Amino acid sequence: MADLQREEILSINQKGWNRVAPLFYGGTALPVYGPLATTEDELNLIPDLDGKRVLELGCGSGHSLAYLWEMRNSRELWGLDFSEAQISFTKELLAKKGIPAKLFLSSMDENPGIPENYFDLIVSIYSLGWTPDLSHTLALVHSYLKPGGIFIFSWEHPAYRSLRYDAGIAKYVFETSYLDEVPALNPSWREVEIVINHRRLSTYLNAIIQSGLILEQIVESEPNTALAREQDLAPEKWYSVPRSKLMPTTFIVKAEKPTSLKL
Repeated sequence: MADLQREEILSINQKGWNRVAPLFYGGTALPVYGPLATTEDELNLIPDLDGKRVLELGCGSGHSLAYLWEMRNSRELWGLDFSEAQISFTKELLAKKGIPAKLFLSSMDENPGIPENYFDLIVSIYSLGWTPDLSHTLALVHSYLKPGGIFIFSWEHPAYRSLRYDAGIAKYVFETSYLDEVPALNPSWREVEIVINHRRLSTYLNAIIQSGLILEQIVESEPNTALAREQDLAPEKWYSVPRSKLMPTTFIVKAEKPTSLKL
């Protein structure tokens, strides 16, 4: 699938997400950073947002934006998502709560009209990995942030996918190579066709550095059993407590746009 072009990947994923969006409604949103992962209540990564401007890349069903308004007192909310269904959910949720926001239907590696040097905080909660162009997306993040602005994102730990539970031996085995970095077409992800962009952890971190942002904190989350449901105890489930004790489900990154250029 390495020959898949950006427009193909974007088209497949937009169609897929428009169908599966209801399955993920309200899931993996702040203060939660990921399945069975450490939460914002524990990490305290988000700065004081009183009177601040916030942008979310991949706003999903709008629950993180609502949290940033209701619980963190942000002054101005912006969001984008490439799924029409997700944008519709966000509009409905925020309208119901009386929360104003400027929303865009767009891939995060494009600028649909977002101002530069404007935002105090940009977040992407379990969404950044869907971008077809990571480097360009992070260059845009840098351009949107004010000097001193913060970018926080979470995503599934790239090594997590390599583990599979083998019921025959009742153990986890390495099934796929962590080193492979190609877009992979999955014809039956949640019963839809989808393209997963496999990238190493170093790829994300180096892209952050190359964008001009400064890494502040990297979290490879310990398993958070307080978030576990009964089904999460089954070892064969994708996100499971036993599996998360061997490999983090989630990594979280906090980075800052420098206030001045280094000479």
